Amino acid sequence: MRRRVVVTGLGICCPLGTGVPRVWRRLLDGVSGITNLPKSPEFEQVPSQVAGFVPRGTDPGEFRESDWVSDPERRSTSLSSLFALCAASEALIDAGWSPNNEEQSLRTGVSIGSSMQSMTDIHRTGDLLSQRLYRKITPYFIPLTLTNMPAGFCTHAVGDAAAMISRGACDVMVAGGTEACIDHITMAGFCRPMSLSTKYNRDPQAASRPFDAGRDGFVISEGAGILVLEELEHAKERGADIHAEILGYGMSGDAYHITKPSGAGAVQAMQSALNDAGLSPEAVGHINTHATSTPLGDSTENRAMKDLFKEHAYNLLVSATKSSVGHMLSACGSVETIFTVLAVREGLAPPTINLSSLETAFDLNYVPNTPAEWKGGDKRRVALTNSFGFGGTNACLCIAQFTETFPPCA
Repeated sequence: MRRRVVVTGLGICCPLGTGVPRVWRRLLDGVSGITNLPKSPEFEQVPSQVAGFVPRGTDPGEFRESDWVSDPERRSTSLSSLFALCAASEALIDAGWSPNNEEQSLRTGVSIGSSMQSMTDIHRTGDLLSQRLYRKITPYFIPLTLTNMPAGFCTHAVGDAAAMISRGACDVMVAGGTEACIDHITMAGFCRPMSLSTKYNRDPQAASRPFDAGRDGFVISEGAGILVLEELEHAKERGADIHAEILGYGMSGDAYHITKPSGAGAVQAMQSALNDAGLSPEAVGHINTHATSTPLGDSTENRAMKDLFKEHAYNLLVSATKSSVGHMLSACGSVETIFTVLAVREGLAPPTINLSSLETAFDLNYVPNTPAEWKGGDKRRVALTNSFGFGGTNACLCIAQFTETFPPCA
């Protein structure tokens, strides 16, 4: 019999700050976390001058590196690992989960993704080698650039739970993504194919504008989102608070184009998530879209929603939360999953900000600029969250309001 999977812990570190309650409040208030790049020679050639930085400092909701690592350890610890530690710590405290014996540790797994790891360190090391300065290379180069390091650090944080338990042989998973990629190399790489926004360099908070007619590219951001997922009976036995339930997961790899999205792949991922959940499209009331604020990507996803949901598409609350936090690459899917969990729990769809002008084909309810109450009556609240990537890799999660039994969803 298939075991039910629920969400018991949430942790976040993003351009709106750290801490789920604060970030959620600011998201609903329509705050933008996008700012200008720092004035420095390395960014001078980059056409896009906007990005979403995790706010640094000592005030509530700000991120401070020294809270997570000592000065000597910082030399071998990437920023993305620190973001992951920050978010995972909050998620584990929220879940009230701390393995206290060997069996609990062995049945707790970690799955954390990252992609654009320490491009500046790679570039700097290459420069040193080309100048025949081998002895100048930091001995910490490998740990700084390994993409599995964030997961490794967070494994220690859950009590030396050293192994990922495969084939469903675990009771608890610490899962999510982390990204710290705002450097001149990554920015230049995305600017060359004209992927990043350049029209709003003088008004950075307006730069990320999914579905708006004035959109011109995505805004690169950093941060981490971590969730504690748990088998239902395990959570109930220890009296854990349950935020939501994961009903289904769908994915597709259409290999349509290295950068251009495919509407067919998006439809397949969403349909697969619904099939896995055993639900019809009419059961869904809300979608947290991938919508990055690119002209082609938003159009393709908009068409995919209409193709799958038909007339029901006009009943959906469609949110594009990258309008507030930008595109966190490897972290965007987990952060948007947290937003979706909160939406089904609270009955509120977060707003799509900077939405002032729509093209003819964009006629759905994109929750413009202010949050929308999710009026589902006595139906269980069910949502999808989409993540579509370069190369035609697509993923979709089906997330629902938690109930002890399974009332009709449609």
